[in-house]
Amino acid sequence: MTHKQVYDVVIIGGGPAGLATAYLCHKHDLSYLVLESGKAVFQGIANTYPQGKLVYASKPKDAPEPFLVDELRPPDKPVTVESYLQYVQHFVQHEKLEVHTEVAFEDVRDERDQLVVITDKGQFKARKVVLAFGSSIPRELSVYGDAKMVAKNLEDPGKYVGVRTLVIGGGNTAADVVIAILKAKREVNDTQPVYWAHQSEKFDVNTETARRLGEEILLGGNIRLLPGATPRIGEVDDEGVDRLVIRINEFKQMDGIEVYHAMSFPMKHVIACIGSQGPVPIFDKLGIQTISCTAGVCKVAREGDRLVLLSSGFESTRKGVYVVGGAISPSYMKICEGSIQEEKHPNLIYTAVNDAYRVVEEIKDKLGK
Repeated sequence: MTHKQVYDVVIIGGGPAGLATAYLCHKHDLSYLVLESGKAVFQGIANTYPQGKLVYASKPKDAPEPFLVDELRPPDKPVTVESYLQYVQHFVQHEKLEVHTEVAFEDVRDERDQLVVITDKGQFKARKVVLAFGSSIPRELSVYGDAKMVAKNLEDPGKYVGVRTLVIGGGNTAADVVIAILKAKREVNDTQPVYWAHQSEKFDVNTETARRLGEEILLGGNIRLLPGATPRIGEVDDEGVDRLVIRINEFKQMDGIEVYHAMSFPMKHVIACIGSQGPVPIFDKLGIQTISCTAGVCKVAREGDRLVLLSSGFESTRKGVYVVGGAISPSYMKICEGSIQEEKHPNLIYTAVNDAYRVVEEIKDKLGK
């Protein structure tokens, strides 16, 4: 489904950079739409900040400017992430910002003098596109089908009650998800186990998480550990259900034939907590140029890191496509008066909202608004 309206700006991501861009478009009478993959705005912060963590109005020491979008500035007296997120939700509602949630961004296509943003919920036409999706992009299980990706917690552990569930990943994130599902199952006397798989033989969680997991098991949580297990392939069963096959152990025989034990789970009962990747794969898919760092050139990035190439107004090498916020942190390559140099770019709310201010000024100029 292609939506007929042509927006001045379509914004991918509802974090600090995306919302600040939307608010400034709103103020300057630019038509806009925010597409957010999560259930709510600032989902990335909600997923990655531990519960009760304080949010500060931090800015780099050498930054002369104030917050250029004061409405999204955290209070001077630090508040918990939950309080700040609540404030942001009220702000979005009060300003009536145009945000579509649970929309997965897929691609951008050129069409005559406009851009078409392709998503799992249809296509949206735009004169300009602002990529504001941050850096915590979940890794994908490279198998057929789609396993649910989780960054920190589950919105509804209850939906895994009554079914065998597989959690993949060996760190604190996976452990938090396992604990939440065990608790939901235990509270309704569900005896179906939670299987916890990790490619390594050793699960790596911190002391506090291990304590909470131990408590849950002592209270009757039904868990099956699968160390050294590997997701191998996705398949569709006879009933048309997407399933994940995971190898539990392998035996290599003298004749070269491999024998292994495996388990199969419906994809909708699989939660992959396998960390995040940077945005480079998305830049590659969109045809946005990146430059590899070499020794002596880059002072912030490491040798071999690939940095996105942007103009001083944050426009990428793909005409009409801008990149702001966490997606370009901790540094990017800036085209400046004919030369290219690495530009430091801290991953802060301050940096994200100030990027948005510059981008909207540039877009207004380009669109003659």
